[in-house]
Amino acid sequence: MAENFQVGASADIAIREIEGIREVRAAEDLQREVWGLPDLDVVPITQLVAAKAAGGVLLGAFDGATLIGFVYGFVGNEGGHMTHHSHMLAVKPAYRNYGVGYKLKYAQREFVLEQGITEMSWTFDPLQSLNAHFNFGRLGVISDRYFIDFYGSDAASFLHQNGTDRLWVTWPLASERVVERLANVSGDLEPHQVRPLVKLTENNAPLSDVSGLKVADEHVSVEIPSDIAKIEQAEPTLAGEWRRATRTVFTKAFAAGFVAVEFIRGQRMGRYILSRKTADNSFR
Repeated sequence: MAENFQVGASADIAIREIEGIREVRAAEDLQREVWGLPDLDVVPITQLVAAKAAGGVLLGAFDGATLIGFVYGFVGNEGGHMTHHSHMLAVKPAYRNYGVGYKLKYAQREFVLEQGITEMSWTFDPLQSLNAHFNFGRLGVISDRYFIDFYGSDAASFLHQNGTDRLWVTWPLASERVVERLANVSGDLEPHQVRPLVKLTENNAPLSDVSGLKVADEHVSVEIPSDIAKIEQAEPTLAGEWRRATRTVFTKAFAAGFVAVEFIRGQRMGRYILSRKTADNSFR
């Protein structure tokens, strides 16, 4: 399964299952390299091997014999139905302009569909605009769940300096929406059509208006900075303001019946589009 997928191939990168202890050990090392994880937080070889043997997915991107990226996930049960939870996707920085992450997700989707599973989930930091664009714009995920400090407030990675809040996203693998996104068909919601619940001001601070939920019709939006990492490094207090503002708005919007369905990325800021869930629409 998932042998040598070629999706928009660039460079001689092959996507295949990770086999043997040496290759699995390389996946351990890649976690440290990409995320700066201490040994205690690395998913160890014993877990990776056992999960793979029990039906999980451990696929690698190889440049020749060198592992330059991997995706790891396992079978889950959400709301009484079988899913696949994609726990990790890592790509060496030097290879991030080759579409390796997309190739890995595409191969993972094919692998999971062959197992008879039609839904995948994972989490990501909602303040990361590149990830949001990839997840919503390229893959077609949706989200209606927000977790506060999902991995705790003192996670060790250098990526976790502003808490570990996460959006839980769902990828309906065989839906028309996802098939269209994988064929590069974008959504049709435009920024001017929606009421902003969080706006990016001229001084890069968030301006929130949760009261907009009361009068909103079908769509609302949540703006975020295009590069939160720069803000976290230069102005950690301001980065904390963004975390609190978006946390409040997402949790209230989801509680009010909205679903995050799009992300529109601009030069200075990005914008989530949330749509009201009704009996007449289905995002799955």
